[in-house]
Amino acid sequence: MPMKKSVLIVISFLLFMMAACSSETTEEQIQGHLEEAVSLEKDFEEQQSKITELEKQEQELYSKIINLGMDEMDKIKELSGQAIDSIEKRSEAIKTEKASIEKAEEEFAETEDLIAEIEDEKLKETATSMTEVMQQRYETYHQLNDAYKNALALEKEMYNMLQTEDLEQETLTQQINEINESYQKVIDLNNSFNEHTVDYNEQKKAFYEQAGMEVNYEKNPTGNKSKEE
Repeated sequence: MPMKKSVLIVISFLLFMMAACSSETTEEQIQGHLEEAVSLEKDFEEQQSKITELEKQEQELYSKIINLGMDEMDKIKELSGQAIDSIEKRSEAIKTEKASIEKAEEEFAETEDLIAEIEDEKLKETATSMTEVMQQRYETYHQLNDAYKNALALEKEMYNMLQTEDLEQETLTQQINEINESYQKVIDLNNSFNEHTVDYNEQKKAFYEQAGMEVNYEKNPTGNKSKEE
């Protein structure tokens, strides 16, 4: 009957697809997960230019505010409000980039069991080293993300302070110092993150070369940008 024939065709197709997938070597399956992880970081990459632009806008607003006198409080409040809006947009952007990183991290984790199946001990050692570096990269990113969120919270607090007419210079100076300290932590973690990224790219390249694979290594994966005060 036609219906039975259709079912048989579908089953045959599925069996063919399963056979095709199973024909991949362990190394090829690992490569598939690694490249998919890179693809999943696309949103992370796209947010970087957005965050950088918002940082520049906020810095320009800050420069305008500090050049105003206390008799221009209405203008200070207006610009401070715009700066807070910019901070809120950055907060949304880092949420998006974090979600992207977390998806990539989940995909990368799929390589763990596969690496254990590699028969060549030297190749397995290279793959294990590559995995350890990437795990350090992810861990550093999460620390960086937390540090950046803390810096944004301090900045937002400062702009709310600036809208207070009886704000004392000492209080403002203390807040600015805290912001600078928080961004120094961001910069340090960002540098560490970028170092792990470079190290990972080198480790992955070594793994592919040892496994006899070819791939485009550019932008696999990228580093992060941070604000510098």
